[in-house]
Amino acid sequence: MKINDLYYQNVQSTTGYTSVNANKTAAADKAAQDQNKDAVNAVDNKNSQANTDRVEFSKDTKVTNKMSDSERASLVQSLKADLDNQMARFTNMMTQMFQKQGITGVSAQGDDMWRKIASGNFTVDAQTKAEAQQAISEDGYWGVKQTSQRIFDFAQALAGDDPDKMKEMQAAIEKGFEQATKSWGKSLPSICQDTHSAIGDLFDSYYEKVGVSQ
Repeated sequence: MKINDLYYQNVQSTTGYTSVNANKTAAADKAAQDQNKDAVNAVDNKNSQANTDRVEFSKDTKVTNKMSDSERASLVQSLKADLDNQMARFTNMMTQMFQKQGITGVSAQGDDMWRKIASGNFTVDAQTKAEAQQAISEDGYWGVKQTSQRIFDFAQALAGDDPDKMKEMQAAIEKGFEQATKSWGKSLPSICQDTHSAIGDLFDSYYEKVGVSQ
């Protein structure tokens, strides 16, 4: 999850896009948590449609050439909003679990939460474990397949199918993985490494399709 967040920050900085959620306050986080409890089903439905849209989008590597700048910007914001919704669900779940166990001082901002998760010094209840296992499953939102495709689609939307800009996007992704490793505090879990590899494969396929050497 952290990789996605850092990647979007890097790639937006590279292209001039600014995240509308970059300056969230603690109050905004609390409001998002409360709202999330009542909107889980709606978010799931929206994400299901978004996943379908991403599949259609990624079938044609030339599609972004047919889009105007405003259309590409709209697509970028849609992909980013999809990620933000799921990130809110994940951080809410972890925050509530920590609070139930009397674990304080763990904030979704910064690296506190990621370092705590990496430490493994907490107990996971059955429901949270089941939700997490589903999320990182082969077809889950945070699984290798969806995460790698989501990041690649975001890069392609920003690059507008320009091979040179795609290389810039790939470099931003690499930087995101490096920063995520630092935030995690040790080597990233195997699922993150598998996702990293899958993203590389998507870029390799793209370069081969457009006839550009890396």
